[in-house]
Amino acid sequence: MSDPWQECMDHCVEVTKKAGEMIREALQRDIAVMQKSSPVDLVTETDQKVEQLIISSIKEKYPTHSFIGEESVAAGAPSVLTDNPTWIIDPIDGTTNFVHRFPFVSVSIGFTVKKEIEFGIVYSCIEDKMYTARKGKGAFCNGSPIKVQSRENLTELSPKHLEVGSKHPISIHRIRSPGSAAVNMCLVACGSADAYYHMGIHCWDMAGGAAVVTEAGGVIMDISGGPFDLMSRRLIVASSRVIAERIAKEITEFQVGRDDTE
Repeated sequence: MSDPWQECMDHCVEVTKKAGEMIREALQRDIAVMQKSSPVDLVTETDQKVEQLIISSIKEKYPTHSFIGEESVAAGAPSVLTDNPTWIIDPIDGTTNFVHRFPFVSVSIGFTVKKEIEFGIVYSCIEDKMYTARKGKGAFCNGSPIKVQSRENLTELSPKHLEVGSKHPISIHRIRSPGSAAVNMCLVACGSADAYYHMGIHCWDMAGGAAVVTEAGGVIMDISGGPFDLMSRRLIVASSRVIAERIAKEITEFQVGRDDTE
């Protein structure tokens, strides 16, 4: 019997490669930058073209599926997760990096069925690193298996709000901030970082990386220490539950809204 979700994933990998090629080609030209909600919330013509490429290619093959795309939502499309097979797309995760040609730019796609993540793909296209994960089948980078590091003490942290979000200092070796949420999560998945947390993130930033880090043996939870909620706009990712719970205990929560109610 054929596996329809594996077929979806295989198709997604090919589409993601084309998207990455489009991004690399765009980096050779002048980049026209536009502003969305604030001076630091940027979008480029390439973001929009890459999302159009991804959605049109998938919709042609799977016309009954649903989509949540960053640029589509910015243009007024709904951000509602249903039981229907749904593609959650960030065409360029790290747009500011892309604008400044900082080499951590990724295409991130997560696929959900009945509101559960079935697979995720994160393509760090400047590095040419393709992270893939299918529920129950492990996580990979360019086809090689990846696993989180087995640690109970933090050494490498990728926070977004350390300055305003920490009750007490957390002793670590280094703070890393590549500027792409999906890449941050994959760094935890492959053992290069121990944890990442963010408040104010979106479902399209999280969906692909959430699949990768989970299948790599990592832990994902809400900032409060409760279960991870894809539409909550906040998460902690860690290589172990001990580390995740330590971060949840130390950081201060603030309200950021939800993707499905804004």
